[in-house]
Amino acid sequence: MSRKKVLFISGSLGLGHVGRDIEIAKALRKKEPDFDIWWLAEDPASMVLEQAGEKLIPEAKLVASSNAKLEDSVQGYNANLIKATMNSRKDWSDKAKLVAKVVEKEGFDLVVGDETYEIVIEAVNNPDFKKFPLVMIYDFIGVDSVTRNPVDAIATYLVNKIWAKGMQAGTSIADKSLFIGEVEDIPDRKFGFMLPNRRELAIKSLDFVGYILTFDPTEYKDKDKVRRLLGYNEDPLIICSIGGTSAGKNLLDLCVKAYPLMKNELPDLRMILVCGPHLSPDSIQTVEGIEAKGYVPELFKHLAAADLGIVAGGGTITLELTALQKPFLYFPLKQHFEQEMAVAPRCERHRAGVKMDFEKTTPQSLAKEALLNISRKVNYPSIPINGAENAAHLISQTLRD
Repeated sequence: MSRKKVLFISGSLGLGHVGRDIEIAKALRKKEPDFDIWWLAEDPASMVLEQAGEKLIPEAKLVASSNAKLEDSVQGYNANLIKATMNSRKDWSDKAKLVAKVVEKEGFDLVVGDETYEIVIEAVNNPDFKKFPLVMIYDFIGVDSVTRNPVDAIATYLVNKIWAKGMQAGTSIADKSLFIGEVEDIPDRKFGFMLPNRRELAIKSLDFVGYILTFDPTEYKDKDKVRRLLGYNEDPLIICSIGGTSAGKNLLDLCVKAYPLMKNELPDLRMILVCGPHLSPDSIQTVEGIEAKGYVPELFKHLAAADLGIVAGGGTITLELTALQKPFLYFPLKQHFEQEMAVAPRCERHRAGVKMDFEKTTPQSLAKEALLNISRKVNYPSIPINGAENAAHLISQTLRD
């Protein structure tokens, strides 16, 4: 029997997608050792994949940067994701056509796309486009207008209309659609006027697999042990992180301003600023007691060692902090509908973290909230984290059917 060839396409807004995709691929290899897995991803996801020893197809170098589009839309602590989406339309169309050519040339038996909306849009607009089996991965359903700009409202409606049409099309577009999370993560409201209810359509169209982590939280319960392994001492420790883009730089600057106020109460306090792969640590003006780092592999270990997390509103890092049972403050990026309308409600449902409003937060109020929460005992409800194994089973089933 010839070996099956699978192409994984990993989304690159931040780094959460590629981490979970690698976990799915690992689980799939265990289940199906005769599958060959290749990857299409842009920077910084491509960097993570190369470090993990995964095989990128040469065409990965031709893909335009989604992170660059998002960062172009940043003004202060605002990152208009609707605007970034609309600005990416041509790049998405080019990427979808590139995927079709690669699949035909290399003879891939299956494409697994993590939020590959470009393929769905192209297939909706051109019914003859999709000629390959596709498993689509989602972690939110539908977009939301979170500004008062009528252009954003119109764009939101048009995007949601295509989204709903793509889901209603069933296997003619995606042979299998997976949702990373739980049913309750999907808003129980319509996509828009005269459009279907998001949650009801999702229940009919998607398989819910649970969440995916790149680690086992039970192995990191002993904070002192983790600290020893990482070389930290017993001093109070705060980890501040903005994720895989530079959009949250202002949050790190705010943390620097608040640090001396915290240190007045906790003289031995240590703060680590994690700038990620797209923001230079040198761009942050630190003071004694603060260390700025770039990309930190296995950041979850440092989160496990921390007494408090101060983070942007990314879906992955807030989930990791929830699973690690850590107190944290999170600041959803303004106008970033996923962080405001999907991640924040999930955190609230899990009773995890303290939601903060960047525009209303001063160094004084941040210091006060941090001191109230540092080392605070939390007891978040347990969450299903076997998503990688469930996803691998469904992917394998799709290819074997």
